[in-house]
Formats: sequence, structure tokens, C-alpha cells
Amino acid sequence: MASYSFDVVSEYDKAEINNVFDQTIREIGTRYDFKGTPASIEWSDSDKNGVKIIGSSEWQIDTIIEIFRKKLAGRNQSQKILDTSKDVSESNLKSTKLVPFIAGLNQDKAKIITKLIKEKYPKVKTQIQGETVRVTSNSKDDLQLVMQSIRSQDYDFPLNFTNYR
Repeated sequence: MASYSFDVVSEYDKAEINNVFDQTIREIGTRYDFKGTPASIEWSDSDKNGVKIIGSSEWQIDTIIEIFRKKLAGRNQSQKILDTSKDVSESNLKSTKLVPFIAGLNQDKAKIITKLIKEKYPKVKTQIQGETVRVTSNSKDDLQLVMQSIRSQDYDFPLNFTNYR
């Protein structure tokens, strides 16, 4: 019997995030309530693993984050990639906030996923391989059911499916 598989990963499409970033910059430039303020967004590092949001107050920073979230939704990207847990730092009448992107499954997250799969689908095999979880079964239908039940869970990290074979 043939064996089918797919990988569960936690990653984001850098090209789409780049487009979201550009759209956010354009919207900040056209908004009337941001005229004459230091409101802007820039990459936090050269690898584009997060953004640095600059504004005159915490309200402006929250507004820019909301703009970024709307642009993510418009491009079918998960908003769970944004780690907004860091505090706003204020200096020289300017507020800044670093928002790194969440990517990669650590061991704890991978174990949560494998536990869910093993409880609901005992015939399906799971294997943790670094930052991915390989899910294998003899039935494509079982794999589809596993994907549906993973999507139905509300995890605090983004999940994608790759290498469907």
C-alpha cells in the first residue's frame, strides 16, 4: 500500500510580508492623522525577521500595527506571525516598538501538535524532525482529516502544511 505524508511547519512567506510592508508604508504616507508625525515602519534587521514601528505615541503604534494586520489579512497571511508582546519604548517625543515575526516549531509546540494527532487519529504516524512535524498515513483521507482538525485548533503560532506527497 502507498504511504502519503505532509509536513506541519510554522513559517511565513517572505515575499508576501515584503508586499504587506510596502503597502503599510504607502498607507502611513497617505493618512491625514499621521501628517507631521514621526509615524513610520522599518525592518528590524537586514534579514527582515521583524519590523520596528515608530510613532509619536502608543496610540499611533497600535494604529500602525492594526494597518499591518489588515494588510496581512488582505494577502491571506496569518496575523499570528506578529509577536506584539514587547513593550513600547519612549524617548525624545518618539515611541518605538519592535515586533519580531514568529517562525519555527520548537519541541513544545511540536509535541502539542503530535499529541492532538495521536489522540484523534491513532492510525496516523507523526514524527518530529527539527522544526517540522512529518505526518504519515496510508490514506489520503486521513491526512485531510488531520489537516482539518489542526486548522480547527486555535494555536498562538502560525501553522502551514508543506511537502504533501
